[in-house]
Amino acid sequence: MNRLGLHCLERLPGQVRRPMYDPATVRNGIVHIGAGNFHRAHQAAYTDAAMSAGEADWGIIGVSLRSPGVRDALAPQDGLYTLIERDADGDRARVVGAIRELLVAPQARGAAVDRIAADATRIVSLTVTEKGYCRAASGDGLDLGAPEIAHDLSDPGRPASAIGLLYAASRERAARGARGFTVLSCDNLSGNGGIVRRLLLEFADAVAPAHGDAPTARRTRDWVERELSFPDAMVDRIVPQTTDADRELARRLTGCEDAWPVATEPFTQWVIEDRFVAGRPQWQAHGVEFVDDVSQWEAMKLRLLNAAHSCLAYLGAPAGLETVDRAIGEPALRGFVEALWAREVTPTLDPSVQRRVPGYCASLIARFANPALGHRTRQIAMDGSQKLPLRVLPSLRARLRRGESFELLAFAVAAWIRYLDGRSESGAAYAIDDPLTAELERAIAGAGPEPRAVVAALLAVEPVFGRDLAQDPRVGRTIAAQLTRLRALGSLAAAREALAG
Repeated sequence: MNRLGLHCLERLPGQVRRPMYDPATVRNGIVHIGAGNFHRAHQAAYTDAAMSAGEADWGIIGVSLRSPGVRDALAPQDGLYTLIERDADGDRARVVGAIRELLVAPQARGAAVDRIAADATRIVSLTVTEKGYCRAASGDGLDLGAPEIAHDLSDPGRPASAIGLLYAASRERAARGARGFTVLSCDNLSGNGGIVRRLLLEFADAVAPAHGDAPTARRTRDWVERELSFPDAMVDRIVPQTTDADRELARRLTGCEDAWPVATEPFTQWVIEDRFVAGRPQWQAHGVEFVDDVSQWEAMKLRLLNAAHSCLAYLGAPAGLETVDRAIGEPALRGFVEALWAREVTPTLDPSVQRRVPGYCASLIARFANPALGHRTRQIAMDGSQKLPLRVLPSLRARLRRGESFELLAFAVAAWIRYLDGRSESGAAYAIDDPLTAELERAIAGAGPEPRAVVAALLAVEPVFGRDLAQDPRVGRTIAAQLTRLRALGSLAAAREALAG
């Protein structure tokens, strides 16, 4: 069987969608940092649709900050890959051709900088996950002690981080007086555009004393402030990790071998603040919504979809529920999620989006229940220390400020803490995959087994909880009660009891 590539396009089965342009002749206009599954199911798919409609100068150059896996899989395929939409009605395949080059930054740092610095690049987008921005423990600024940032400050011409890449390319453009580009974050951070702007400016401020080149740093900083734009954006699509079963499905649907297809759900959403300094594809013709203010859309998605996903992961995985559809299929967990939304989360949202909530939540239940995706709870459970502050704690803080109950949100936090025990309800051990694993494990080990002590120790981890929550006795007391319940009863029984309470 042939490997997927340009030579296969004319021989694909008729039901398989393909690029309506010649991928070999397009011009590149976007550099994307973090060309993983989500990008290939989301931003690249929207761009492929725009290119098929006649906008042939928006080809994507993908840059990986670490692993060569995507490059090694797709380069022999001329950058092509199969995007499979799956639901109970069946499987639909599409071959995407928008990614025209793939680089691995550690192996080609100069080339990665050159691609962003090129005049043809008008948008630099990012999906590097919450931890990829190297923010400080407080979440308010750049972590100058992060290994990647420390490296980039000492050698700004050979960057290892996303922020370092943006700075190095900006420095080159500024030096020759070139025009700017748009930096478009597509990660689950509230106000993501403003966050990237602030981190990049802080990096420029830190380069001068670290590298001894104040005039260049000042010129670059001024150019960033003057020439670049940083629109906020909200993205939404459920994209599991690729499995061998997905590869076999791609083979059956296309008749070609694909080393790294992507399987996803039919639903997709992208809401963007319309501030682009060097043009953009006509994404709105393909479903993108351009708005003046993204913040309320972000809050709705983070506090409803992402918070529920995390709850299902931390409750489902220890209970042996390996996928999201199995977790939401348990009446106790579905009931908990729906009650969490209705009782404690929706009232914290802005009135401008509350009218959308019932329909949005109904669609979420249907999406979670999609049996074809096989979205693994352990995948969602990764990096909880980065996700909890964005998904669950804003609602909890809002309830505290208004003097309102927060028992279900406390149950969600307790589920994460119980997950950190590293042992399922059947006694099987599992590894915790989190950038703060060592610090979290030290806190738990020093606290001993008593729930109140464990909760107090973890509330003192400022990168997760800040300083305020540890100082409010209601928080520790309520979470500890829920943790006691979870450890004693297990996920399903504890969820039922929490709802009854």
